[in-house]
Amino acid sequence: MFEVWLPLLGGMLLLILGGEFLVRGAVRVAERFRVSPLVIGLTLVGFGTSAPELVTSVRAALAGAPGIAYGNITGSNIANILLIAGVSALIAPIAVQSAALRRDGGVMLAATVIFAALAATVPVTRTAGLAFVLALAVYVWFAIRQERTAPAAEHGALFDKAAALEGVDPAVSPAHTARLPLWRPLATTLGGLVLVLGGGGLLVDGAVQLARMMQVSETVIGLTIVAVGTSAPEFATSVAAALRRQGEMAFGNIIGSNIYNLMGIGGATALIAPSEVPERIAGFGNVVMLGVTVAFLALAWTGLRVSRREGAVLLAGYGAYVWWLWPV
Repeated sequence: MFEVWLPLLGGMLLLILGGEFLVRGAVRVAERFRVSPLVIGLTLVGFGTSAPELVTSVRAALAGAPGIAYGNITGSNIANILLIAGVSALIAPIAVQSAALRRDGGVMLAATVIFAALAATVPVTRTAGLAFVLALAVYVWFAIRQERTAPAAEHGALFDKAAALEGVDPAVSPAHTARLPLWRPLATTLGGLVLVLGGGGLLVDGAVQLARMMQVSETVIGLTIVAVGTSAPEFATSVAAALRRQGEMAFGNIIGSNIYNLMGIGGATALIAPSEVPERIAGFGNVVMLGVTVAFLALAWTGLRVSRREGAVLLAGYGAYVWWLWPV
């Protein structure tokens, strides 16, 4: 038992620490090269909390474990909505900006529908993966253009995701002006990358061993334990935003993370190691993901907020989802 849980938990810890160092270092390097703070926030900072999911899914796909690779993507999106949004709304009702809901909520829904449809009908090929990655690049480019002229009250999800992360750790803020020797942020970035890569490998190995030991499918492990573990940065970021009564940032963090997971991580996984999506994900996990995505957006439209009562319903839904997946 110990030899299974040690790599699993150790991998999660390395992924979280590595992602933190990776973002810190990359932001400092970008500042030294005079990259716009807005661009830094919507790219480097925005992608930061998705690094654990990216490395874990790619490593799992390369290791021949598509259940963990795609289960991590689908399970993370489900956890973001039911678990993380549920807990955040219980702490403080989540305020929703109409601009973020219309623009970014629509993108999230479209990406969810396309991802689920592809997974259910055809193998996810390199062509599909490349299309997802390019679509994400175009989306981020449009978001940067719109944010340059958007009023303060109409920021989109990517802006709020970056702002929420900066609120948790001001050291990753692109407004930081401390002048350090260039080798130090470069070393921090490289060290974070090494930790993330090592953590992803440990997490995948531990997940495979756990599936064998408990005699459950790798898909179930990917949809639950791995997905929750790699979503820890999003959990911390959204809960911290809720505690500061900045619900719009919690909402943006969830929407932005789900978009990154589907278009960026799903695309990169298919591009590097294309494979068929396991039936339990295509026929059950993705259906649940689509259903909770529609439900979450519907809740957000009702008064442009997610109330504590609605948060409790989301959290109960996550409990029911896990109960249904795990064999008794």
